[in-house]
Amino acid sequence: MVKKKLLWLHKWLGLLSGLVVLIVSLTGCLNVFQDELQLMTHPEKFFIEKPNLQPSKTIALCKLVSIAEKKLNPGEKISRVDIFPQENRTWVFRAIKTNKEAFFYSDYFTYYKRVFVNPYTGNVQVVENTKTNFFQIVLQLHMNLLLGQKYGHVVVGFSTIFFAILCLSGIVLWWPKKWKPKTIKDSFSINFKAKSKRLNYDLHNVLGFYSLLVALLFAFTGLVFAFPAFKKMVSNQLNALDSKEKQKLSLPFIPQTATTVLDNGLNYVLAQHSNADQLSIRIQKDISEPQDIQVRIEKNRTGVFYWYYFNQKNGQVEELKTSDNLQLGSRVTSLNYDLHVGSIGGIYTKILAFFGALVCASLPVTGFIIWLNKYKKSKLKRI
Repeated sequence: MVKKKLLWLHKWLGLLSGLVVLIVSLTGCLNVFQDELQLMTHPEKFFIEKPNLQPSKTIALCKLVSIAEKKLNPGEKISRVDIFPQENRTWVFRAIKTNKEAFFYSDYFTYYKRVFVNPYTGNVQVVENTKTNFFQIVLQLHMNLLLGQKYGHVVVGFSTIFFAILCLSGIVLWWPKKWKPKTIKDSFSINFKAKSKRLNYDLHNVLGFYSLLVALLFAFTGLVFAFPAFKKMVSNQLNALDSKEKQKLSLPFIPQTATTVLDNGLNYVLAQHSNADQLSIRIQKDISEPQDIQVRIEKNRTGVFYWYYFNQKNGQVEELKTSDNLQLGSRVTSLNYDLHVGSIGGIYTKILAFFGALVCASLPVTGFIIWLNKYKKSKLKRI
């Protein structure tokens, strides 16, 4: 009786969310390797030609921001800078303005451009309309089905909830009634010599079992992205389990050697983390707000970081965060992106995430075929 009710729930939740799960999973496959693919397909944006011939010192960041903004349309402003300490990399200046109420992707970004600048010479290598960038469209399709944040985010979020329930109900439906040699073989292996209906059933049933943990991880991390309240709850609950008091980090004294707080702070952070993979700066126009500089220590990892907050009035660090000094809940949620795209363990976990997402994309297809075959069979019986 329980399995019958679960089967009904599994069927209808699958039919309701199947198309969304298919789209989100397929775009997820591409997002796993989007950083590597962009570097490979557009080296002219990300790499400096003949880096050994460049001056040894970079131009002041504020001047580079001004250079980048001159390449934009009137009214468009740089709001974020991605800095790469490697000598062969450009710095990426982003200008973004969004319409949170937009229904379609075409209206969501008022403008979104990236300006790729050689930080040693000030030469602008490429000005990209990121709104039409292939990987950006794939990302927005993954996050909100190109329906804008207000509406599409909700659809994807609730479809993710349905997907999590499908995973949990699926393992109950998969569970053999009796653990006999034949049932064990049927439950753990795919009979590729079987007829199409049986093969499709095995692909859904067996692949669903083997991908269960990865699928649940995708669902959990997806929900953290989709619902801020869920993220806060997870963080608070896990933080409550972490009774160990974290030692407060001592704040360094910052000599004021540059003309602006932004340049001075960047010079200090670059000196402290010269081997970092990337620095990200969200430019704060309001002087009452601290100017933050995030340092990503490892390549393609967001969960291993230092985060500096500079007082814009005196240039001193007023707060310093590091991934090594977070409570359990904050640590888990800071790793959410790395877990979601599989970068947590390098290339091997990324490959696992890629194939896991591919299997997740297949489940709505094989599940729909199972339903369609049963529907046709029941229809024939009624005739």
